[in-house]
Amino acid sequence: MLCNECNQKPVAVQFTQMVNGEMQQLHLCAECAAKKGMKLFGMSDFSLPNLLGSLFGLKPPTAGAAPVAQEQALCPRCGSSMVDIRQTGKLGCAECFISFGEELAPLISHIHGNAQHTGKIPSRCGGSVLLLKEIEQLKLRLQEAVVAEHYEQAAEIRDSIKALEAQMA
Repeated sequence: MLCNECNQKPVAVQFTQMVNGEMQQLHLCAECAAKKGMKLFGMSDFSLPNLLGSLFGLKPPTAGAAPVAQEQALCPRCGSSMVDIRQTGKLGCAECFISFGEELAPLISHIHGNAQHTGKIPSRCGGSVLLLKEIEQLKLRLQEAVVAEHYEQAAEIRDSIKALEAQMA
């Protein structure tokens, strides 16, 4: 297949996007893709730190630019900085999460969709743990219903909690 732009060279990039509910595809050679600002794997500025940095919203340094000297907070245990974490995509130690918690929370939410870890439940104890989690969620919903003065809904939730607690016994 030949490039849609120059119609001379073989396609190196296939760009697909949805516009007003319609899928549009663009097939470009490496040169035409570069002219449009698209970077290919193997081109000069692709690196794992740049890829991870883009996930964290960190712009890669420009070629030949001197690093900007700025005072940055360091983890008291391992000495990692937030810049290090952004470049590698890894925390240096458990203390980093405490040291950089405010900066990490929106990044974690952006990547995972939630900043709260829910974990996995082992199958051998899944039943009781799932019931406990469901009861906990129902208790939160009960409090919200009472605060909102939705007493009928609160009574139904209370009855559901009692039924689940009876299953636990």
